[in-house]
Amino acid sequence: MEKLSLLARVQAKPGQEATVENFLKEALALAQQEEGTIRWYAFKINENTFGIFDTFATEDGRQAHLNGEIAKGLMANADTLLSVPPVIEQLELLAVK
Repeated sequence: MEKLSLLARVQAKPGQEATVENFLKEALALAQQEEGTIRWYAFKINENTFGIFDTFATEDGRQAHLNGEIAKGLMANADTLLSVPPVIEQLELLAVK
């Protein structure tokens, strides 16, 4: 059962919106390979702000995701793609349906 989650927000630089959106869409394949990631959602808040919400049963799963290929890929390109550093919050889920 999911007990933990991450909520990340990223803001694309002007002209990089489509690249960030495509990166997030393609990251689904990587998330599907992560055993500890139960659910993974990428979403668009507005034209240049995007987010990721994912859930985990254990802290080990959450940490594996934070140190995984999606995070590495995003951070490797952050200076080019993002106008500000990503905001990543570690959450505790209180109720799940």
